[in-house]
Amino acid sequence: MKFNPDADLDTSGIEDTRGSGGGRGGLPGGMIPVGGGIGGIILLIVIVLLTGGLPGGGGSDEPVTQNTAPGNLSSCRKGTDLQTNSDCRFVFYQNSIESFWAAELPRRGKKYTRAPMRVFEGSVNTGCGPATSAVGPFYCPPDMRVYLELGFFDTLERDLGARGGEFAEAYVVAHEYGHHIQNLYGYLDRIRTRNGPMSDAVRSELQADCLAGIWTNHATTVPGRNGKPLITELTQDDIERGLDAAAAVGDDRIQQKTQGQVNPESFSHGTAEQRMRWFSKGKDSGDMTTCDTWSADTL
Repeated sequence: MKFNPDADLDTSGIEDTRGSGGGRGGLPGGMIPVGGGIGGIILLIVIVLLTGGLPGGGGSDEPVTQNTAPGNLSSCRKGTDLQTNSDCRFVFYQNSIESFWAAELPRRGKKYTRAPMRVFEGSVNTGCGPATSAVGPFYCPPDMRVYLELGFFDTLERDLGARGGEFAEAYVVAHEYGHHIQNLYGYLDRIRTRNGPMSDAVRSELQADCLAGIWTNHATTVPGRNGKPLITELTQDDIERGLDAAAAVGDDRIQQKTQGQVNPESFSHGTAEQRMRWFSKGKDSGDMTTCDTWSADTL
């Protein structure tokens, strides 16, 4: 994966709160936001089950204390900043993904509303309630934010056996923004059933995988603020690492790893095969119309 050193980065949609004290602690393992996301799957590691409804509390209207220490993401202004701060790659991911959808939705007659990406550590207050780092990455519909705990990517490799790498990270971020696109189209309101191989939750997660694939198809052509592409190259190895990450967070893989057996009736995100297949469907087509997981008789 190659990033354009000549790119102008936009940090207006980045909220780096690491080191600012975080939220008010949260519940053990966090609470799962209705929007869902790859992060929810990590709770199986700590044996916490997916729950429905919006938790009480919230913090979307509270002042955000930005991290101003050296190495914070708000200091990533140029592509060359990646040379001194490797975390700037997350600004590349966010800029590319949001820039793509900000152009794609109006082209289809739909208004795009921005969704900031808040990077946190430890715990965080959200419009969906308090959460801890155990939740991993997630999207919260009420405050329209993507929440990212960078330590999740170590867990993805160490505990879930993923190969990791930059595009594995990009896939995760793109998946969470896929939930934002679903929110704008009203798909998240369809979620009624939260467990089972044909549940609404599984359909939602697989659609977000497909939407991540849509961005992937266009990733090397998405321009930054100065009109130059943000990402200049994706290799086959990058794509394989993305597919590997999608498989690693499949319900069956995680259940087998953590429980020693697979129980489809408790699925909430889809199998490894399904996640790879729907991501590939979006990547190969580049067309949102291929991401209808809701009318498909078989997922």
